[in-house]
Amino acid sequence: MLTLPPVLTHAVAAGFARGLKPELFAAGPAEVVADAGALQQFDSSALAVLLECRRHALAAGRHFSVRGAPARLRELAELYGVAELIPPAAVAAA
Repeated sequence: MLTLPPVLTHAVAAGFARGLKPELFAAGPAEVVADAGALQQFDSSALAVLLECRRHALAAGRHFSVRGAPARLRELAELYGVAELIPPAAVAAA
């Protein structure tokens, strides 16, 4: 699982994205899940980071989803027309 930081704004997004090495996505389960639950301060740059994660996951033959996305992030994804590209992770049965 990939955990997003509490702050993911334009000022820090490029640095975070540079740290996303393709090999992080090459091994592991069939689905890459980005945990957005810690996001507190973000802008549309967070969407760019999630889309970059998706590109890496798909290039490695994996599915991609997002867990714990704040409502505002989902609203931004709808506004930009990319919500279907960053689907919510399935909730595990207890």
